[in-house]
Amino acid sequence: MQFMARRPSALAAAGILLLTSGACALPAGPAAPPAAPAPPEWNEEQAGRFAGMALASVEREYPNKPMHVHLAPESALRPAALHPSFYGSFDWHSAVHGHWLLARLLREFPQAPFAAEARAVLDRHLAPERVAVEAAYFQVSDNRGFERMYGWAWLLRLSAELADWEGDADAARWRAQLRPLEEILVARTREYLPRLTYPIRTGVHPDTGFALAQILDYARAVGDAELAALIEQRARAWYLDDRAWSFAFEPSGEDFFSSGLNEADLMRRILPPAEFSAWLDRFWPGLRRGQLGPMGEPAVVSDLSDGRIVHLVGLNLSRAWTMQGIASALPERDPRRARLLHSAAVHAEAGLAYVFSGHYGGEHWLASFAVYLLSKAGSGTGDPD
Repeated sequence: MQFMARRPSALAAAGILLLTSGACALPAGPAAPPAAPAPPEWNEEQAGRFAGMALASVEREYPNKPMHVHLAPESALRPAALHPSFYGSFDWHSAVHGHWLLARLLREFPQAPFAAEARAVLDRHLAPERVAVEAAYFQVSDNRGFERMYGWAWLLRLSAELADWEGDADAARWRAQLRPLEEILVARTREYLPRLTYPIRTGVHPDTGFALAQILDYARAVGDAELAALIEQRARAWYLDDRAWSFAFEPSGEDFFSSGLNEADLMRRILPPAEFSAWLDRFWPGLRRGQLGPMGEPAVVSDLSDGRIVHLVGLNLSRAWTMQGIASALPERDPRRARLLHSAAVHAEAGLAYVFSGHYGGEHWLASFAVYLLSKAGSGTGDPD
């Protein structure tokens, strides 16, 4: 398989250190897994570049893909009127996770040069009167399924970030002001999951595994034991008996997730370590033998200017963070762990090389995926404090 040439200029602009990984394919059979390449650097300067991407997007109203159901002529409103908090970044969910990115980076780098502007944006966009309009939107019957569950998951990830952020008066106030929308989406989740007969397995927004992992992290962060128990129960019902996931059918041409890796990254949050290890052998039997298949090498991104093909940049980033998460649940000397970490590092290199593409189709959202990966947001070891 031929890979596109790397673009050092893009990496230099991002301040991301290139990894030296050699071949992407991993050894099969009993050969010892290769050592993982060194992880990319993560510092305030790099965080500032990602913050700059988000700040340039979250208040950019157009172009915009509203995904809005028009109920009457008077419902044809501009994005900032429909969603005064989350109108930018091309679509609602990208605006939401752009705000999460700003909160995450503020929490980790509170004295950074971008901090004042980021605080001002969060202050404006999470104002009570704006959040009230967002909450009212979800109360309309025809909007109950809006952004289900991808956008819901990112909103609750934002809420969890603010809830975990101790000692910051702004964060406490923003969380309180966001509560009306947060509570509606928690209620929607509780209503929806018992009605969802089958999980949605896809490489794009509706994937159930990704959403449940994010919302489970939220439930645990805020102490919502009832919601956590519901997610754990549904995950066990849907995924516990899965066998031999066919990674050979991944990826599709515009994926930004591996549904199989999302599922495994969810189950490592739920199952005790020994039970998860046994489950993973059943779910991904080739992994112990070093047979990663398509998961052993990054996806090829042929056109960064195509808003769908550029999804594959996000796929490389999300593969990296899910493999890191899965590895974190395995024993230190487990050979599967080393293989996963090696592949995660190779995928991280490939994904980070194209975050700064110069094309808004990717740049309105890819910074959030990069920050999720680099700050280890969902790894279980991602507390920036």
